[in-house]
Amino acid sequence: MSPPTKALAAAAGGGSMLRCRLGSVLRRRSGGGEGSGRWTTPGHEERPKGYLFNRTPPPPGESRKWEDWELPCYITSFLTIVILGVGLNAKPDLTLETWAHQKALERLKQQEIAAATATADTE
Repeated sequence: MSPPTKALAAAAGGGSMLRCRLGSVLRRRSGGGEGSGRWTTPGHEERPKGYLFNRTPPPPGESRKWEDWELPCYITSFLTIVILGVGLNAKPDLTLETWAHQKALERLKQQEIAAATATADTE
């Protein structure tokens, strides 16, 4: 066997050892116990409650209390939509087609003026 072949054979034969080492490292990182992991530690619920965002609704006749971030977020979102709506509708039309249309209209007007002056000179 040549040296590269020996290296490949050793790597293939040592695969079980590598698998064993990687398995133990992965078991240690994932929590290690039966069924315990990063997302199912004792502090977390096992099943969701079935409500939106896992929050229970307030009692009847009582309204939900807004959190500190909600009002600034809603105001900023509304103003962003208004500013974008007005700004994008008011922006100038700089497309190539519009520019070419304006140039064509200018040339037609120049041709009409030249034709009018030519007919005025012949009369």
